Amino acid sequence: MKFKACATRETAVYYSVNGDFEGQYNAKIRFLFAYPFFVKQKKSLIFAVCKRAYIRACNQTMLEKLAKQTAIYGISTILGRFLSYLLTPFYTRIFGVESYGIITDVYALIPFALVLLILGMESSYFRFAAKAEAAGGDVVAAKKRIFTTMWGITTLAAAIFFAVVTLFSGKCAALMGEAYVAHPEYVVIVAAIVFFDVAGAIPFSALREAGKATKFVIFKLANIVMQVGFAVLFWAVGLFDSEFGVGWAFVANLLASVITTVAVTLSGKTIPKIYWGMLGAMFAYSLPLLLSSIAGTAGEFIDRQLIKYLVPEGAMAQLGIYGAIAKIAVVMTLFTQMYRLAAEPFFLSNFRKEDFIEMNAAAMKYYMIASMVIFLGIALFRDIFALIVGSDFREGIFILPIVLGANVLSGVWLNLSFWYKREEKTGYALWVTLSGLAASVLAGIVLIPKAGYYGAAWSRFIAEVVMVAVSLTLNRIHFPTPYDFGRIAEYVAVALAVFFATEMVGADNLILKYTINTIVLALYLFYIVRREKIDVAGLIKAVLRR
Repeated sequence: MKFKACATRETAVYYSVNGDFEGQYNAKIRFLFAYPFFVKQKKSLIFAVCKRAYIRACNQTMLEKLAKQTAIYGISTILGRFLSYLLTPFYTRIFGVESYGIITDVYALIPFALVLLILGMESSYFRFAAKAEAAGGDVVAAKKRIFTTMWGITTLAAAIFFAVVTLFSGKCAALMGEAYVAHPEYVVIVAAIVFFDVAGAIPFSALREAGKATKFVIFKLANIVMQVGFAVLFWAVGLFDSEFGVGWAFVANLLASVITTVAVTLSGKTIPKIYWGMLGAMFAYSLPLLLSSIAGTAGEFIDRQLIKYLVPEGAMAQLGIYGAIAKIAVVMTLFTQMYRLAAEPFFLSNFRKEDFIEMNAAAMKYYMIASMVIFLGIALFRDIFALIVGSDFREGIFILPIVLGANVLSGVWLNLSFWYKREEKTGYALWVTLSGLAASVLAGIVLIPKAGYYGAAWSRFIAEVVMVAVSLTLNRIHFPTPYDFGRIAEYVAVALAVFFATEMVGADNLILKYTINTIVLALYLFYIVRREKIDVAGLIKAVLRR
């Protein structure tokens, strides 16, 4: 795309606007408007018009880049999650609800361990890498020091964790619950998974920061393919029927993690090396993020832990059902994840404040539009999605809309978090996540003993509502952003009206029911496209050009 600025003099400035704005955008703006012609014409109408046109062009191109990055991460995430979630119908048909409850429990705890041991360095890496570019000098060497230090300290933390868990595996198994006492080796295997996943976290962040989305995708997909492949192999040779049982599911994950981590670390052609003098500044930035991530992740898995300890009878069975239904919400979860993968390094780059505000506001609206479409697409056809899991798990399908709603809200407060990460005021993250954790615990204590996994679903939803409310309040006080709440509320209200209308109408004839739901969903899509004046064909072409 070319920008052309002309004035009364026979002068024209041509400036190329490319898609690589991280670390370059501000420099380009400064260069353009330091040009002598513009200095002399700064008060002219033509200058103002040219400036606005140029900035609009830049912002449009940057938003297109965000969409493209989201698309490439999205396609890979969709494919990866599809392969991964093949394990859900697979495992829910091999194992009973109680055995699957162990899998649900373990994979709720693993993210908490990862967050604890990564030390908030993933988000920190993007910010420090951007600051290294802005500082100039030997950027490559500066980035390498940042990379090796963050990689080294996280790997060291993971190694200590693995050693402690291995030495005290019996006590750790007892702490995790009665189901693990007979198999403390489960705990050791899970600790090994955590070690290798942590060791690979910063190398994967480096790929994202460098814009090597394709390489990132290949490694992630390979990991999932291997995990599914090992699981099928173990089933084929009858290992799942052995006394070790679900432990083989963890072994499949471990083998995939080992191979992937070794591959991604070797591709970097470097080794962990801690520059101890850099750690002070890194921890000053990352510690609030770490604490908030701990609280946030605890808020995400605490509902499962409360089921385990507060349900008087059949806790592991209820945990298994809840975990299986939560897996069905994969489309909403993966959309939020692919948005985070693209948006986090994008918004933490060196954009001017006004450009950041404008793009963040636009991104929020379009995130909500996509989320409402996905919500309706799953909620209106949840009986079909229920077929993903085994028949023993389908009784809990009625909680799916609640889980979907919670996942939507999770993406909302993610979008509201970029400003304090950008401004290096990461302490605010702790307020957000602690409020969510407190809400989840209080709601869970009240609801779960009475309603089981139904109460757990509502406690998670309530926690997300509280986090959005706190995030929005902080945003309005410290970093006002012109989110189009009127338009967003309109789209949410129409989507909910559509959902409840179809629920009230109902239909005993499944063909008629799904025909009506399909028409209603199509009408909602048409309404969105017309309301936003979306050029669907142009959008598809822009994404495909990637």
